[in-house]
Amino acid sequence: MCCASTQGADSASERESVDRRQAALVERLGERLGAAGEVAVHETHISRVLLVGEDAYKLKKPVDLGFLDFSTLARRRHFCHEEVRLNRRLAPELYLGVVAITGTPQAPQLGGDGPVLEYAVHMRRFAQSALLTQRALTPEIADALAARIAAFHADAPVAARDTDYGEPAQVLALMVENFAVIRDAVTPQGHLAAQLLRLEQWTRTQAEVLAETLAARRRNGHIREGHGDLHRGNIAVLDGRPLIFDCIEFSPDLRWIDTASELAFLLMDLAEAGETAQARRLLNAYLMHSGDYAALAVLRFYGVYRAMVRAKVTAIGAAQHHHGDAAQDDTLRAYVRRALALSCQPEAPRLMILCGLSGSGKTSLALALAAQLPLIHIRSDVERKRLFGLPPLARTDAQPGAGIYAADAGERTYARLLQLAGECLRLGYGVLVDATFLSAVRRRAFRLLAESHGCPFDILALDAPVSVLRRRVAGRYAAGDDASEADLAVLERQLGAREALTPAERARAIFIDSREPPALDRLARLLSA
Repeated sequence: MCCASTQGADSASERESVDRRQAALVERLGERLGAAGEVAVHETHISRVLLVGEDAYKLKKPVDLGFLDFSTLARRRHFCHEEVRLNRRLAPELYLGVVAITGTPQAPQLGGDGPVLEYAVHMRRFAQSALLTQRALTPEIADALAARIAAFHADAPVAARDTDYGEPAQVLALMVENFAVIRDAVTPQGHLAAQLLRLEQWTRTQAEVLAETLAARRRNGHIREGHGDLHRGNIAVLDGRPLIFDCIEFSPDLRWIDTASELAFLLMDLAEAGETAQARRLLNAYLMHSGDYAALAVLRFYGVYRAMVRAKVTAIGAAQHHHGDAAQDDTLRAYVRRALALSCQPEAPRLMILCGLSGSGKTSLALALAAQLPLIHIRSDVERKRLFGLPPLARTDAQPGAGIYAADAGERTYARLLQLAGECLRLGYGVLVDATFLSAVRRRAFRLLAESHGCPFDILALDAPVSVLRRRVAGRYAAGDDASEADLAVLERQLGAREALTPAERARAIFIDSREPPALDRLARLLSA
């Protein structure tokens, strides 16, 4: 026992010594490279990044934190190469290669043939102002980011059956480990200790409740080799587009995950930063691109996990600074509060339908409302194409009443909308269904669905003068950048086929003249009333 304890202390002491030598090495290398331009060092709990001119050199700290082990030079070399390999999937222009640091501790150099002192990932440097932590997420970037993440997930390899990635027991083990690491790092007391205990108990209970759902996610191919650390600090906006970098290279367990876990991380992080509207927009855009509405069943569960991941990282940083940073303590407590909020029962959901002719502005209003209110936006134009295996912007050139717009295709589309809306309501999510709803029978089906769930049902009826509708439809069709394929012939067909709202429907409807964008605040108040 005494021997093992002494050996452990010696090992820790040696790592601290290596860490000090690495810090000195980075400082000396920075001094020698200073002629190339401005030099700075950015440090995290697991790395040191030397910033020199247009380049960045990232060294892995000689640490062993249990969930990662960079304690030997050989391991640091291996994971430098893994970092480059994996991050080139999403940001090939940033990751330039692995470079050896040679020379002597007093006179280190990049490259060279001498003994290797350390290894570094060579990256293209960019301004810190490009990070999402330093700038607001715009609707346009949120849409582009959602599309990029959905495409990345679609292309990522699926976990092999002979692995345990994504198995309910493995998922729970990773979650429980967060609590153990936090307690070891900061020894929480009082209120914080009680909160952590409550969250751990909730996590264990939910893992049991969701065990079959988690297993089904794995069977259905949603456990994939993802990014693993998808938060705002690992996303930059360069040349007007989002670039995702710094994925998890050190642990396959943390990288081969449910795509819903990856999505939940970014949504949680955006909400914690006060970007709730853009988080909602990104969620809806991701769901439209991926079609993975089943992810909603586990999104809150994974959101709590991801908040605790950030709490764990903060606790590790606090331990490395000997508990002396009040800001880190505040950050840790903020993530714990975020986890608690996510674990609470959500507000009662509502079902809302937007009805109106093509060009009446349904989708524009739906996008704005779904960012303002907690609603899942389900769009008929997108789901119709998905039923036929087509991407949203595919052009079929089908004639009105034929192809994917034939009568039976319309029935299938509305059945799909009804099924998705019911699933969202069952999971506690409010729903906004965006379709023409020309038929009273189709509107009635959704009213009955809302009644079966005991939730409010709203009709937003949009209209504009026919001349305005024609101009909008013609312009949208010519641009070809929307999921709708409605042209003027389709609009004329709709004008002859629409059925007016019944007196009962009119009593619960909000009528909107869409010649000008409606005032969202006023509309939200009307819906609340």
